[in-house]
Amino acid sequence: MAARVQQRITPFLWFDHQAEDAATHYTSVFADSRMGAITRYDASAAKASGQREGTAMTVAFELDGQPFTALNGGPHFKFNEAVSFVVHCATQDEIDHFWNRLGEGGDPNAQQCGWLKDRFGLSWQVVPAELPELVNHPGAMAALMQMKKIDLAALRAAAGQ
Repeated sequence: MAARVQQRITPFLWFDHQAEDAATHYTSVFADSRMGAITRYDASAAKASGQREGTAMTVAFELDGQPFTALNGGPHFKFNEAVSFVVHCATQDEIDHFWNRLGEGGDPNAQQCGWLKDRFGLSWQVVPAELPELVNHPGAMAALMQMKKIDLAALRAAAGQ
C-alpha cells in the first residue's frame, strides 16, 4: 500500500491552552473531519513551556479533508483578523449552520459581512460560494455591508437576481 502524501502546506494555529478543545469543536462542525495524532507535554517540555505535563502540545486534525495542526504554546501570541478561514457555502442552510456553530460563544462585536470571531479568537468568513459574482452587481455590495450573517436571498435580490 502506498504511503499517503502529506499536504505540502498545513495551517498551524497557536493557542494558549485550548488546542484540543478547539480541534474537537471544529471537527464537530465540518463534515468529513477527524481528529488526528495528539502529542502531549512531557515533564521537560512542560517545564520549558510553562504548560502542564500531560496536556496536549500539538493536535493534528482535518476539516473537510484539509489538514490543520493546533499548538498549545501559551499566551504569547493571539489571533487577529489579519488571518481568517473562508467557508464557501452553497445554500442559506449551510451559511446558517456554519455561522451558528462557529459563532457559538464568539465575539458578537466582531461580526460584519459574513465575518465572525469564534470563542477561541479565530476569524472565519462564512460566505456564499457565489459572493464574488454577486458583489459585482450594483446594490449588492451596499446590501452586504449592512449584514452580519449573510442573507443569501437578500443579497441575490440586491444583485437583481
